[in-house]
Amino acid sequence: MESQASSTREQEWDGTETGSSAPPKEGVGRYGVAVLTAILGLLLRGLFSPIIGAHDAYHTAWVAVVFAAWYCGAGPAIVTTLMSAVGVWYWFLPPGHSFAVADLKVQAAGMLGFLILSIFIIALGEANRRSKIRSEIEIRERTQTERRLRARERELEALHSALADRVEERSTELNAAIAGLRQLSARLLQAQDDERRRLARELHDSVGQLLAAISMNTETVRASQLDPAAAAAVAENAKLVEQISSEIRTMSHLLHPPLLDEVGLASALRWYVDEFAVRSKIAVRLEVAGDFGRLSNDMEIAIFRMVQECLTNVHRHSNSETGEVRLVRDAERVRVEIKDAGKGIPPEKQWTLSSSQRGGVGFRGMRERIQELGGCLDIQSDSNGTVVTATMPVAKIAAAAVQREVA
Repeated sequence: MESQASSTREQEWDGTETGSSAPPKEGVGRYGVAVLTAILGLLLRGLFSPIIGAHDAYHTAWVAVVFAAWYCGAGPAIVTTLMSAVGVWYWFLPPGHSFAVADLKVQAAGMLGFLILSIFIIALGEANRRSKIRSEIEIRERTQTERRLRARERELEALHSALADRVEERSTELNAAIAGLRQLSARLLQAQDDERRRLARELHDSVGQLLAAISMNTETVRASQLDPAAAAAVAENAKLVEQISSEIRTMSHLLHPPLLDEVGLASALRWYVDEFAVRSKIAVRLEVAGDFGRLSNDMEIAIFRMVQECLTNVHRHSNSETGEVRLVRDAERVRVEIKDAGKGIPPEKQWTLSSSQRGGVGFRGMRERIQELGGCLDIQSDSNGTVVTATMPVAKIAAAAVQREVA
């Protein structure tokens, strides 16, 4: 197949192979050049006749055949060979200007040698010409192929650039959407905290005051003369009011502990851990450095809610009898670690919790709070227990504290 294709390409450029493949003017021109070459060779031989005489009659004919074979093709070279042989025979072989033969053997041998050597020269010239044509065709095809490849590369570059621009545009839109969602989530969490603070204040100021009034009225009634049954009922009511007051106070502090605003995170966590240990019967150890200091409002609320959510999960799911809360602060970061010795979290549940878009509402809220502050949340769990760790940069904390002071 390859040789056939090569032959076809050569024929497309060679007028001697197929008469219709080359333009007529090109074929006529090459044959005209061959005829003129033969005539010029004969004229040169005539000019050299006074010098070399009748010897070596085919010298200029060789030159004409070589030129025609090399530049005009096989067909024109054959024409040049035949014209040169006839011309030399007529003008330069004895007796001269005649087709008569003075020495048949010598002249026939010379003519045969000229024709055989001319055929050899024509074959070499044709081979060279075909090789040259093949090289030109290959060069042209290579040039066209390179041109097409460059055009295709430009198209691909344009497509790649358009795709890159589209991806960048989509990425920008996606990042903007994610940033918007994070801002919305932060506002929702802030609104939730504000609502918890308002409810805690309402429970303390309104319901708490009403219960205090009921308690005082009950004491007034108890001081009067009552029959034993009424006195027992009033005493029972006093205990119920005291119990309700305690529950309302606990509920108010869980919604938003006043210690968090008044004296800081460390005191609020100590109160919460002690109350949690009493309610859940789980021994929880709290480690906070004495010089831990104050943080921004957002940071303290985020850490408190994280501890609150993790200890609630320990109570509900881990079956652990102990827990540990550890807060560490250095020059660069704040680290919060909550650990239990329970049954651990199943692997498939861990994968779900590790995803920022999935998992329980509590863990999503923790992660969003911490990410809003520039930190990260990590969950490690096995059959020996679970460790939840949050790390937040001090730079974020410092900036938030400055904003708090300015506000």
